[in-house]
Amino acid sequence: MSQPNYSGTFHMVNQENMDAYLAALGISFPLRKIVCLLSPSKEISHDQATGAMKIHTSTTFKNFHMDFTIGKEFTEDLGPVDGRTCQTTVSWEGDKLLCVQRGEKEGRGWTHWLEGDKLHLEMRVEGVVAKQLFKKVG
Repeated sequence: MSQPNYSGTFHMVNQENMDAYLAALGISFPLRKIVCLLSPSKEISHDQATGAMKIHTSTTFKNFHMDFTIGKEFTEDLGPVDGRTCQTTVSWEGDKLLCVQRGEKEGRGWTHWLEGDKLHLEMRVEGVVAKQLFKKVG
């Protein structure tokens, strides 16, 4: 089975349990309230031949860039999110992208998967799970 191409622009349409997830990351109460009001967009470029992927998440508050090659560990700067760095590996689990982030927080990572024009994101840290749903634009 070939892996899906994640390239595209996606706008968030729904999220669940974000406040609890941000609290588990140690984000302050006022900042959590602001973040929970945001509606991020993701621009993803995915080179299926090389496994290179760029994910640009943007909001009216902060932007976050993640450039990586699927299957190769790298040092991720999570400064814009929670001020930490971690060792990150994104790999395929079937047709889903599974990210493991090793660092100060246990069980940290995320999973992305596509269903038609929908992009699902499940984020995990210390047993807390938050979900976001995005819809592809264009």
